[in-house]
Amino acid sequence: MQNKLQRLNDVNDVKIYSVFDDEFRTYGNIIDGYDFSALCDYMKAQTSIPQNGNVYVPSVEAMENADISGLVQTEIYGGMPIQIGYCNGRNTTYNGFEYHKGSEINVAVTDFMLVLGHTWQIKDNKFYVGDEKVFFVPAGTTIEMFQTTLHLSPCRTGDGGFMDIVILPKGTNTPLGEKPQKQNGEARLLLQKNKWVISHPEREPLMKQGAYPGLIGENKELKY
Repeated sequence: MQNKLQRLNDVNDVKIYSVFDDEFRTYGNIIDGYDFSALCDYMKAQTSIPQNGNVYVPSVEAMENADISGLVQTEIYGGMPIQIGYCNGRNTTYNGFEYHKGSEINVAVTDFMLVLGHTWQIKDNKFYVGDEKVFFVPAGTTIEMFQTTLHLSPCRTGDGGFMDIVILPKGTNTPLGEKPQKQNGEARLLLQKNKWVISHPEREPLMKQGAYPGLIGENKELKY
């Protein structure tokens, strides 16, 4: 892990931390003591990394039927319904941020990087590039990201792309029945169920969905 982390720092002009560093503590926790191997095996056998861009699936029935799902729902989410899906891809740029009301769990099937911020750093629906921190998540690591943590798609650390298991409160990242009529404040950022988003103006897919162009500064690309 240290060799890859050092290489990422050598080729990038931003500091790359590890999720095992103290700097991660205000963004989330490392989750130990749970066996996610069945979900990782499913990912490797039944999902693939697209040649371009990312693919995100909020809910996969076969993954939610795994034994570990019940433990996560009972012990980590306190009995609240959850969904288990995945994000696979080849992303390298910041693109924007999202947040949810409720923690997100990520299981790193492969290595990847995460660009993170805090919700309290958003001012007038804007977040300024330079206020974020970037973290390396090694394969086999499970993390919880707090609901106050801004994040988006992982970024790859190699040519092969990334695979990430994503666990969230049930219904998150699914279509809204009706968008809020209020068009200012936090309501303006609500893009899907339990998904508030600020986009970089250059991130066309998000902008086409109606995301607010609130990420101000360069849409930085992370190298590997």
